Amino acid sequence: MTSILIAPQPGSVILTLNRPERANAFNFDMLKELRAALAEAEDNPQVRCVVLTGAGDVFSAGQDISEMEQGGGISYREHLEQTYNPLVRQIRGMGKPVVAAVNGPCAGAAFGVALACDLRIAKSSAYFVVGFGGIALAPDSGVSLFLPAYIGLGRAQEYFYSNKPISAQQALAWGMVNQVGDADFDLLVTKTAVGLAAGPMGAFALGKQAFNRAVLPNLDDALNYEGILQNEAGKADEHREGVAAFLAKRQPRFV
Repeated sequence: MTSILIAPQPGSVILTLNRPERANAFNFDMLKELRAALAEAEDNPQVRCVVLTGAGDVFSAGQDISEMEQGGGISYREHLEQTYNPLVRQIRGMGKPVVAAVNGPCAGAAFGVALACDLRIAKSSAYFVVGFGGIALAPDSGVSLFLPAYIGLGRAQEYFYSNKPISAQQALAWGMVNQVGDADFDLLVTKTAVGLAAGPMGAFALGKQAFNRAVLPNLDDALNYEGILQNEAGKADEHREGVAAFLAKRQPRFV
């Protein structure tokens, strides 16, 4: 099965995360395919806007934990440098607008990917979960930088510590999401993509560079430091317990 479905539209392209049997969780192949699809979209003059969404009723559950377990002794920092960090940099570096159409639950690393996009449109039933604390990891994929920028440091820490879901409606009220739709969700996404595709691409690209410099000048440092912290967290007994509990579908016992 192809991990990324590519659907060209007039002036845009829809990239769909396609591992529904694993809640569209990222594995190495999906990340590789997504980066290649984004690069192709950036190089294609017919594509003026990119939409990223998930197959079925889930955006993405984040990293596929079972793949990480099979890695045996993997360096989390090295994994991030090969996967999510370049993906986040790629999205923020693209001259074309990237819209996250969050059609369902969005958690962990996928939350970081959605936050890295230029705009977020959420289905009313969608929700966001920081996720990392549940398996005793630190935030990565840019979450430590993006989330406080959107909702404030206090809220970001609260939702990291508690792992509580952030509803689409709450995300809209806080400015983390740009639009929320239900029956009109697909129409909202289409209208947004059409409007962006009709805009001045050169000015959009320069504007994105300006926003990156003004608000995210330390993105590389944040991603690098997340990797250092994640490597430390990944070696701890707490993380092993968190993963064991996750796979056994029970509550973790952190002592």
